Amino acid sequence: MIKLTDKEFKEMYTYVKTRYGINLESKRVLIEGRLNSTLQAKGCKTFSDYILLLRKDTTGEEITTFLNKITTNLTFFMREPKHFEYLKDKILPEQEKTNTRKIYRIWSAGCSLGAEAYTTLMTINDYFGVKKSLWRTPVLATDISQSVLTGAKEATYKADLLKDIPLNWRVKYFKPAANKKDEYQVVPAIRQDVEFKVLNLMDDFHFPYLFNLIFCRNVMIYFDQETRKQLVNKYYERLEPGGYLFIGHSETITRDATPFQFIQPAVYRKPSR
Repeated sequence: MIKLTDKEFKEMYTYVKTRYGINLESKRVLIEGRLNSTLQAKGCKTFSDYILLLRKDTTGEEITTFLNKITTNLTFFMREPKHFEYLKDKILPEQEKTNTRKIYRIWSAGCSLGAEAYTTLMTINDYFGVKKSLWRTPVLATDISQSVLTGAKEATYKADLLKDIPLNWRVKYFKPAANKKDEYQVVPAIRQDVEFKVLNLMDDFHFPYLFNLIFCRNVMIYFDQETRKQLVNKYYERLEPGGYLFIGHSETITRDATPFQFIQPAVYRKPSR
């Protein structure tokens, strides 16, 4: 096994935290274990060689491979279902009464393989039924990994990832994937409302509109407290007044560090004007 020296470890975690916000200071063993095969495949004899490869890469492919190795792109439909219950039971009835423009914008930040974005749209379609045609519900789904987004756009999933969705949803919103056994593809009527885009959450956000709902679930577990605070406040600026932020149920927001209103665990709201 190729060992990671103290100097190499410091250079690597500093580089990754500065560029991508991910805190690896306690992940030395994980880095060594998960990246050794990558170093060998790339012909790197030391981690210094690999760090140089990361710095020189202009395609984004090497850093994508690295981030995929050290983070977990876990995805399945109806993950943390209480968020979708809250959307259906609280948010959408409220929007139906007050949103005269009938435009509801959603951002799935750190979208992984897309199940979160598609589950959200299925929830919305299920709520509105035939009235859905009166609404625009665009979803922006972003991730740092282009390879992950490529899979998300294809929207084809193994059957076990669909185990938690209602049976009628499987019939209505999925079709058997062509030439793939026990795999299903999200139907075009759902896929057409999602725009996928590569985005580093450490960058400034420049969108020509505000969002009504932002998902950032199980992403900030990789960030330190200061980075989380900065990111949450950037989300606050990108939300419409009265808009919601959903985070992972294993994550928390320091309440005195943000103007968000705490609604319930993992659900926060930007106050209305």
